[in-house]
Amino acid sequence: MTKVILVIFLLLVLKPNLQAQTTTYQGKTVTIVVGTVAGDLYDLYARVIALHLGKQLPGNPNVIVQNMPGAGHMIAANYLYGIAKPDGLTLGAISPSLYFEQLVGRAEVKFDWANFTWIGNATKSPQVLYMRTDSPYKTIEDVRTAKEPPKCGTTGTSNMGYFVPKLLEETIAAKFNVVAGYRGGSEVDLGVERGEIQCRSLSSEAYFSREPFHTWRKNNFARVLMQGGKKRDERLPDAPTLNELMEKYKTPESGRRLATALLASGDFHRPYLAPPSIAPDHVKVLRDAFTRTVRDPAFLAEAKNKKLDINPSGGEEVEALTKEVMSQPPEVIERLKKLMGK
Repeated sequence: MTKVILVIFLLLVLKPNLQAQTTTYQGKTVTIVVGTVAGDLYDLYARVIALHLGKQLPGNPNVIVQNMPGAGHMIAANYLYGIAKPDGLTLGAISPSLYFEQLVGRAEVKFDWANFTWIGNATKSPQVLYMRTDSPYKTIEDVRTAKEPPKCGTTGTSNMGYFVPKLLEETIAAKFNVVAGYRGGSEVDLGVERGEIQCRSLSSEAYFSREPFHTWRKNNFARVLMQGGKKRDERLPDAPTLNELMEKYKTPESGRRLATALLASGDFHRPYLAPPSIAPDHVKVLRDAFTRTVRDPAFLAEAKNKKLDINPSGGEEVEALTKEVMSQPPEVIERLKKLMGK
């Protein structure tokens, strides 16, 4: 009799809790705050995810997008960290490279990057460095041993087109003559076609998504000498990763940490996050829903139709990477500042 009473008691206690878990979002609205204006790629990704995320959340809530542009995504990041409620109803889609600003001590930063609640990542886009095929630099070893370094083009000195060649010099002694001042990425590519320069570093997303690169690959005009991801992109099976090159050339630990700090944003290129201190059960629900969304055939079909690259990773993976990135010793931070001209 006592056991029967205990079972009935447990059912009465657990039933409301189970119901609460399955109706957490019923009748509510989830907002994805995007750090850019409407029409930007961050916005386009977020809107496709918003269309499909609701059906993967308990209670099938409405999911909307709110644009909060300004200060290079900083306004949105500070809002998500310090103002938005940690109730699981506000998510964010912001630049993955904002952690640089915290590492170098920028005063406008009002967040701790590692303490955001990481929900997932829609795609990876490591940096690649391409070289004209008819140049004398067929491999990174050729760059290392060249009497005259190849010329790489970029728009300025505060972007990855500048940082990556400098990082290769810092980590594996591959020297480049970086020519800054081009008005845009397309102008850099034209400079390569005209023979003014031989190389450029850019994201793999850009390299595989537009011209002139489709034609270049077809005509064997350029080859990728290095890629910045943790493992080789299946589309670039012959291009070594920087990790492989650092292993080959016995790069010291401080150099490897510098590379991790600089290149990590490529491994969470389209991150989705939420304010800190969200209840663990809400975090699990959000992460599971995000994972189901980016695997949903209907979502994948729509993303393909809009030419959005999908190569997702889960919240746990992104969280681990952000903690690794943000736990750099002071000497690595100083090297990063110097490389970035801070």
